[in-house]
Amino acid sequence: MTDAPASVAEEGAETLTEALDALASGRTTAEALTERAIARARAWQPQINAFIRLDAEAARAAARFARAGPLAGVPMAHKDMIYRSGRVSTCGSTLRRNWVAPVTATVLARLDTAGAIDLGTLNMSEWAGGATGHNIHFGDACNPWNPAHVTGGSSSGSAAAVAAGIVFAALGSDTGGSIRVPAACCGVAGLKPTWGRISRAGVMPRAPSLDVIGPIARTVEDIAAVLAVIAGPDPADPTAADVPVPDYRAAAKADARGMTLAVPEGWFHEELDTSVAAALEAARRVFEDLGVRVIPVSLPDLPALFTLQAVVTMAEAAALHAPIMRSYPGSYARGLFERQQTALAIPAATYLDALRLRGPMLRRFCAAAFAEADALLVPALPCEVPTRAETDVEASGDWGAVHARMVRNTRAFNYLGLPALAVPCGVTANGLPTAFQLAGPPFAEASLIRLGCAYQRATDWHRRLPPLPS
Repeated sequence: MTDAPASVAEEGAETLTEALDALASGRTTAEALTERAIARARAWQPQINAFIRLDAEAARAAARFARAGPLAGVPMAHKDMIYRSGRVSTCGSTLRRNWVAPVTATVLARLDTAGAIDLGTLNMSEWAGGATGHNIHFGDACNPWNPAHVTGGSSSGSAAAVAAGIVFAALGSDTGGSIRVPAACCGVAGLKPTWGRISRAGVMPRAPSLDVIGPIARTVEDIAAVLAVIAGPDPADPTAADVPVPDYRAAAKADARGMTLAVPEGWFHEELDTSVAAALEAARRVFEDLGVRVIPVSLPDLPALFTLQAVVTMAEAAALHAPIMRSYPGSYARGLFERQQTALAIPAATYLDALRLRGPMLRRFCAAAFAEADALLVPALPCEVPTRAETDVEASGDWGAVHARMVRNTRAFNYLGLPALAVPCGVTANGLPTAFQLAGPPFAEASLIRLGCAYQRATDWHRRLPPLPS
């Protein structure tokens, strides 16, 4: 086991997989787990502001009838941009404070069928457009390990609620790092699947050619359980790939011995804080001890991939928001409005070039990265988790530098549409979590799960919970 300077809270410390075992054996009930989740949500909310809406009575009603399904009786909650018919979905914006969703997202319908309990909607960056978790409309989500620090964004409440042991898992979205960055900041696991692996029907778009939905959970094994339920084609979303869904739960149990990890030179390591680099090196040694071969690799186009992802995100988001920005310019946080206003000036040729280059760059990248390796091992965040004050772009106006640093190591995988998994691997000099990232070729989620679970069986970072507020 790896040493970590934090204690495991007695309640809320079990994983989703362990909760399912307890339910199956009769050691607990859906009602008991739901009551505990509601109590923890109420205890934590004043400190971390993870929820926008806590649907306690609806969750209790669902728990009374949770009898069947692979996730039956497990309390979850989800980013407030994943629609449920008849429920308000704010998307983190004051403009949608009272907007009622007309449809239920496919991912929520699949979780309902699997028996999961929906506890409510979780805080997020406004319109999914921020990497820190700040929100001027509903208040910032705060890091459970230290509320003076950011959760990361834009799936801020999702990571905070899981890290605090309120829910066993939560769904988020990822356009440039919005699942992996919050997971890394809060010390939990987060999967950005392959573009097209999971239906986006009934989910607010940010940049449609990049957006993905994915799970955040305490462990990679828990992510496998959720992914098994929500992955697969969907007639309501023509971009959801008709590709067979592997047995992710079997992959979670498999040994990683004989697999190969590639550690890229250059870009991913150029701006690492010292304690982040040390945690990554320790993780590399764990993999080697597990019988995983680790090799160096040189990757092409990394600075260009970072820039091209930004072009696509900004152009597509600006196009979606242009009518709203013209009609309600004062409804946006200043940093988000300025970013999207600037993006309206991106030439159509520049945007189309970014789309055109995607296929050739994907082929070149995969040929270099995965010729001999099953996955890449890179840091999720280059820096220690910053404070909310030092990343408050509304106060500083320096939104570009803050945002770019947080997503420096995640953006490339969005542009290429590749799966990437953030796994907690230690704490940094400021006492907050850090994480590595495993990235693989298209639809290689099972390989990432196999590697991530092997790492977590050998370490205990995923077992750590921040203490309940007094």
